[in-house]
Amino acid sequence: MRYCLSLSYVGAGFCGWQVQPGAPSVQECLEKTLSRLLSTRVAVTGAGRTDSGVNAVNYVAHFELDRPLPFGDSDFCYKLNAMLPCSVVVHGVSCVADDFHARFSARERSYTYFLHRRKDPFAEAFSWRCGYPGLDFGAMNEACAFLLGRHGFSCFEKTGGDNKTSLCTVSEAFWAPYVPSHVSVMGYAAVPDGEVPDYWYFRISADRFLRNMVRAVVGSLIEVGRGRHEPGWIADLIAAGTRSDAGESVPGHALFLNRVRY
Repeated sequence: MRYCLSLSYVGAGFCGWQVQPGAPSVQECLEKTLSRLLSTRVAVTGAGRTDSGVNAVNYVAHFELDRPLPFGDSDFCYKLNAMLPCSVVVHGVSCVADDFHARFSARERSYTYFLHRRKDPFAEAFSWRCGYPGLDFGAMNEACAFLLGRHGFSCFEKTGGDNKTSLCTVSEAFWAPYVPSHVSVMGYAAVPDGEVPDYWYFRISADRFLRNMVRAVVGSLIEVGRGRHEPGWIADLIAAGTRSDAGESVPGHALFLNRVRY
């Protein structure tokens, strides 16, 4: 029988989702915990890799068991969560068709990157403080338009990847301001009206992503926002650029895999 898990995790303290020798991973943590709970060896397949330190919300994984779960769904999640570290939570479990695959059945994935422009001790853990003055988010959104569609994105792929193709179909990419809960609820140093917002997020959705792709895309868009390149530079990178031509990768702690669609 095949079971599907919905879970979320904080990436700090993990080398990423995938099992790696000598380093803690979310996959290994989940497999060991499931194996203890079910008293049998359990292998878990995830919706995709996440880089070291990257977070996930509503991540999807599946595993197989030669018998029905020994507990009801709610009891299973309760017991599993009691055994998992605080950085990992399972939201639900369900029995799925034998041909369901957490990775290959996925049609679209979405990532969100959080950025703040001033010192904020309450945002540091899950947002990147970008100190460059005068970022032009209008130009950055213009540049986002060149990401849309089906392209080869090797210029944003970390070297040494094992992907057979760099082709990805991007369905959305944009920057938008937002107000964090600690600002709206507690009135933490609210920004006066008329000023450029201090808190932004970048959202990108595609059928697949390359290793380190989102962080490299964000770093390249920041270069546009700083005025070091015109928005059309992104199109030039995609057409003929290499990884060394693109911007630096931004830190992983502010990145979330936040949706997987099937």
